[in-house]
Amino acid sequence: MSQTKAAAPSKAAKPAESSGGPAASTEAAAPPRASDTLALKLSSSEFTTTLSHFHRAEIARMAGWRDRLDRTSNWAITVVAAMLSVSLSTPSAHHGVLLFAMLLITLLLWIEARRYRFFDVYRARVRQFERYYFAQIFSPQPDYASNWLAIVGEGLRSPRFLISQRAALIRRLRRNYIFMYTLLLLAWVLKITTPSLSRDGSPIGFGASLIDTFRVATLGPIPGVYVVCGVAVCYLALLAAAFLIRADDGELSFGDVHV
Repeated sequence: MSQTKAAAPSKAAKPAESSGGPAASTEAAAPPRASDTLALKLSSSEFTTTLSHFHRAEIARMAGWRDRLDRTSNWAITVVAAMLSVSLSTPSAHHGVLLFAMLLITLLLWIEARRYRFFDVYRARVRQFERYYFAQIFSPQPDYASNWLAIVGEGLRSPRFLISQRAALIRRLRRNYIFMYTLLLLAWVLKITTPSLSRDGSPIGFGASLIDTFRVATLGPIPGVYVVCGVAVCYLALLAAAFLIRADDGELSFGDVHV
């Protein structure tokens, strides 16, 4: 009797084990993600509000990076003014101060180019809103870049720089730094060629003045001829980068109002 009673539950359990097919079909389907549900439920007014808030946030981020750009440019201008004042105020000041200023300006140019790459990302997003959304409201054009929101979405999922460091360097050099380099070069040439601005006066005559200029341009153990040639090569490279090398257009291909 006890054996038959114990076997009864095992027989009752077999149909449950053998019914594997119906059991799998009763699994609950995965609920939709909250983001998908939100996207499907957004009305036209809510979608417009979302775009407006996002546009305002991108303008704030762009303005923040623009402020950093201006700050770096202000540092560079301050360095140029301070070094010019120190170098040209007294004959005892060494011309190497101006060469050191050129190095500092180069460092600040590199920092500003890096900041400009971040600024360009947010500026491009703001310009996409202005070009593809607001411009279409004010002056509609049929099928004008209808997939721009998808491009913005991909940029938010995986942000990437839009220009290279080289292109950013060329842009900032053309906008601001070529003028600072020019001022430093003129001051350096004036420093090494003017007798009243050097420690020792130079004799009269073109040949003697040229020899004395190379003597004044000496920088420690480096002869003045090498220093002059090195500065000339650096400035030729700057001129080539500013006026001969074509940078990536990017956002600059739309209109003329750019930073």
